[in-house]
Amino acid sequence: MSKNVDLIISPKWIFTGVGSGVIENSSIVIDGNLIIEILDNTVANEKYLAQNKVYLTDHLLMPGLINAHTHAAMSLFKGFADDLTLQTWLTDRIWPAEKKFVDEKFVYQGSRLAIAEMIRSGVTTFNDMYFFPKETAEAAMQIGMRANLGLVLLEFPTKYASDPDDYLTKGLAFRDLYRDEVLITTSMAPHAPYSVSDESFIKVNTYAQELDLKVHVHLHETKFEVEESLKSYGLTPIQRLDALGILGPHISAAHCVHLNDTDLDILAKNNVCVIYNPSSNLKLGSGLADIKTMLEHDICIAIGTDSSASNNRLDILSELNCALLINKGVNHEADFLNPSEVLKMATINGAKAIGQESRLGSLESGKYADLVAINMNCLEMKPIYEPLASLLYSGNRSMVTDVWINGQPQLRDQELINIDVNELLNGIDSWKHKISQI
Repeated sequence: MSKNVDLIISPKWIFTGVGSGVIENSSIVIDGNLIIEILDNTVANEKYLAQNKVYLTDHLLMPGLINAHTHAAMSLFKGFADDLTLQTWLTDRIWPAEKKFVDEKFVYQGSRLAIAEMIRSGVTTFNDMYFFPKETAEAAMQIGMRANLGLVLLEFPTKYASDPDDYLTKGLAFRDLYRDEVLITTSMAPHAPYSVSDESFIKVNTYAQELDLKVHVHLHETKFEVEESLKSYGLTPIQRLDALGILGPHISAAHCVHLNDTDLDILAKNNVCVIYNPSSNLKLGSGLADIKTMLEHDICIAIGTDSSASNNRLDILSELNCALLINKGVNHEADFLNPSEVLKMATINGAKAIGQESRLGSLESGKYADLVAINMNCLEMKPIYEPLASLLYSGNRSMVTDVWINGQPQLRDQELINIDVNELLNGIDSWKHKISQI
C-alpha cells in the first residue's frame, strides 16, 4: 500500500547540495516539515500517496539559500548612507540614525521588509545581528521565515540596552522565551572587537559554551580596524581573540577581509567559519577577502549580504555570482571555484555557520523541508548545458518562483503567501519620510 504524505515535488533537476551535480527524473517527498526521501519519479508515485503534488517541469529545485550575515531591520536605511567608507558610514550616519529611530516598531517593520525581499530571492534562513530580536522573531514567525537571531552586545548604550550586562540579560531572556520555536534559533552576537571589551568577550564566550550557542561577530572588516587594534593591543583583532582563548568552531566571523599569515593559521587551527560578504565589502571600499587562501587552509566559507544599508540588495544569488566572478579574476584562474562549490557557501556552509548543518543546508532524509525552485525556461538561461553553471552565470533572483520553508509554501508562482505587499510598502513610505529629515 502507498504511504500517505503531504507533498511530492517533481522538478526537472534537483541539486541536493551533497554532491557536485544535479539529478533528473526524481521527486522529493515531504511530510510535515521534514524531507522523507528523494527517489525516482515512478517509484515515488508508487510508494507514496501525496495530498499535494507539484510538477515543476522547467525548474531546478535546490536547498533554500542561507543568508549567513545580515541585519534585517536595517532595510529601512537602504540608500540612506551610500558611497561612504565603513567608519564614516557607521559613526557619522548609521549610529546617529539608530540612536534616533531604532525601536521595536522600526525593527518589526524593517524585518518584515527584509524577510519579504529575502523570500523572493530564494532565502529560507537568515543569520541576523540586531537590536530588539523579539520583534524580528515575531516578524519571521508570522510570515513563516526561519531565522537565527543574534543576542547582540555593545559597550555603549542604545535604545535597546544600557550596558553590556543589560544587553546580555535581555538577550538571554529572549533566548529563553523562544528556545522551543522551530523557526527561531539564537547565537551570541558581540558586535566587533572595536566595540566590545575583553571582559565582555570573555562573558559572551562563557555563555556560549554553557548554552552550546554559536558566536556571530564582525571581524577584520577594514584595514582601519586592524591598524587600530595593533595600536591599542599590539595584536590584530584575530590574535587578540585568540589570546583571550575564545576562538573555536563555535565562532562565525563576518568579513575577514584583511588577514596576515598568522591570522589565517589561527582561523584554520580553531575551525572558525568565515562569512564572506563581497558586495558590502566592495560598496564600502573595505577590500576583498582572500577566500582562495582561506580554502587552501580548509576554512569553511559561508556567504552573506550584510545589511541593505551597506549592500542595498538582500540577494544571495547576486552574492554568489559576484563571488564566482571576482575571485576568478583576482586569482587569474578561470577554473578557481565551480558552481557547486559556490552554491554550497549558501547552503550547507551557511548551515554550518549557524550550527544547523544536521537540520538544514542540503536535501536529505530527515532534514527540514526548506527548498527553492528556480525557473530555468527563459531566454536569459537558454541553452542550458549545465544547470548550476547556467544558474550562477546567467540567472538572477527574478527566476525564483517557489519557496517552501519548514514544509510550508511561502512563495508560489512568484507571489508571497503570507505578506500583503501593498500594506508593507505603505508602512515603509512613512519611515522613509521620517528618516530623510535627519
